[in-house]
Amino acid sequence: MKNNNSPFKFVVIITLVIVALIVALVVINNNNSESNEETTFDKQPTIDGQPTLGDLDAPVTVVEFGDFKCPSCKAWGENIYPQLVSDYVDTGKVKFSFINVLFHGEESKLASLAAESVYKQNPEAYWEFHKALFKEQPSVNHDSSWVTTEKILEVASGVSGIDTDKLKTAIESNSEMNEVNKDTELVTEFDVQLTPTIMVNETMIEDPFDYEAIKKAIDDALEED
Repeated sequence: MKNNNSPFKFVVIITLVIVALIVALVVINNNNSESNEETTFDKQPTIDGQPTLGDLDAPVTVVEFGDFKCPSCKAWGENIYPQLVSDYVDTGKVKFSFINVLFHGEESKLASLAAESVYKQNPEAYWEFHKALFKEQPSVNHDSSWVTTEKILEVASGVSGIDTDKLKTAIESNSEMNEVNKDTELVTEFDVQLTPTIMVNETMIEDPFDYEAIKKAIDDALEED
């Protein structure tokens, strides 16, 4: 006997499938929207004693949590950082600080210790040394062991204003390890999971390579100032 309800049942099934797909898409879109939201803390990382570029009275603070062994940090420094400096640091709107992250072990620690030692010896020489050390990171096989005291002293010898003998002594004596440890405490406090991590005041940027997102966060902070 022919079932006259079959076409109706088929339509109902198709309708239910379509509704289920729509619901699934809505859930996915909502989840994506939530994941793209920037994370906001109740305070910004302290930059007291940190290497800071720009006017210390600038109304907005941008912090990079970075690792000298991190290839993405090198790429960020080459592609995003110069634009940030040109647009906001040089114009007096932003001050920029770098906080060391030790995600790549002993070499990260050695590089950070060296950078902190350079900063202690001559703050004016820090940023040139910072840039030069990142430049030494291999473009291929960045995990190879390249951060050594010898390499650090070689880099430092090319930067004016650094006494390499004093730097060698500082590295060997771990004289600035407390500063490195302070950075590690900030990494833990702000739950930094990736490098580079960029914060604009209290806001952690979802994608550090999204310069438009960085600009928006800065501009919003300037409007609130």
